[in-house]
Amino acid sequence: MMDSLEEIRTRIDDIDHRMIELMMERMGCAEEVAAYKRAHALPVMDRQRERQLVAEAMASVPDDLASPTAALMNLLMETSRSRQRRLLGERSRFRDELGASLAHAVGPFPTHAFVATQGVEGAFQQMACDRLFRHATLSYFDSFEGVFQAVEEGYCDFGVLPLENSTAGSVNKVYDLMMRHDFHIVRSCRMKIDHNLLAKPGCGLGDVTDIYSHEQAINQCSSFLSGLRGVRVHVCENTAIASRMVAESERGGAAALASRPCAELYGLDVLARNVQDQGNNYTRFACISKEPLVYPGADRSSLMLVVDHEPGALYKVLGKLYALDINIIKLESRPLPDRDFEFMFYFDVSCPASSPDFARLLESLDEVCEDCRYLGSYVEVV
Repeated sequence: MMDSLEEIRTRIDDIDHRMIELMMERMGCAEEVAAYKRAHALPVMDRQRERQLVAEAMASVPDDLASPTAALMNLLMETSRSRQRRLLGERSRFRDELGASLAHAVGPFPTHAFVATQGVEGAFQQMACDRLFRHATLSYFDSFEGVFQAVEEGYCDFGVLPLENSTAGSVNKVYDLMMRHDFHIVRSCRMKIDHNLLAKPGCGLGDVTDIYSHEQAINQCSSFLSGLRGVRVHVCENTAIASRMVAESERGGAAALASRPCAELYGLDVLARNVQDQGNNYTRFACISKEPLVYPGADRSSLMLVVDHEPGALYKVLGKLYALDINIIKLESRPLPDRDFEFMFYFDVSCPASSPDFARLLESLDEVCEDCRYLGSYVEVV
């Protein structure tokens, strides 16, 4: 006679309890291994032994259970390694970077600073600077790379760059530059973005022949633009530069997609308001510095990871985040230069910088990543 469901579940519970007891016994053995390795100056990682154990475990079960058995064995060995490293007092450089960042933090986020940003007066980046700093002395650069270089070389205290838009997605140029420059994120802000069609006084909507704006703004207003007949659309560096070009243009049919402050700044009329495709159109901006600073209240952190080019490599990273109950806010991938179909992964995670769980995460990333950069912990201003 078949057992009842409750009887089967009772047996499963008993197996689970024994598994936990065996895991604790295994961790006790890991402590003994750590003591032996300390006495004999042996490394924690023994890849050859781990491969052998995984292969033997997979060979001992039916084919359809081979993959989950390998995952279980890898998890057990990663847990054992982490425990050994803690017992041996080993610290990863990422954990040390966090400690250095926390040690650098002094007082509240500054209200006055020399800040680098891309564009000209009236650009959304300038508005983001005003949101982040009460009184900022701004230096404008022609490119995003110029902003990174100004911060790296100490010309400016901070730099402000756009990261992503809720409608058009990530600013890929910025993410690509992140891989090439040394910086730390110290704050971020999220701004509502409204686009308007601006033209010189006397130009009506029906007179518009050419529209200028940043690529992201054009993408965010695609529905509005598709409804205009015979109008040419031109990409330029940013919305404020587009507004200035229109103001200085001798062509009567030129218009720009930009903010309403640009209309006032450059003496333009608003022909159409809020022409973006979605009303909840937001852009995130990052404030970067050369020094690793963590200001009070930092509850969001950013990491750049390169994982081994093999099955399950990213899963191991995600598994550590899950095990520590750390929520992923953003996960972005970008291709690595000169490496076919291999990627860098950019993570934003929600976790206080001073949390022991976040320190444990950084401590364990060496085990599952080919390379890792801790980009900083910060507060996001809304």
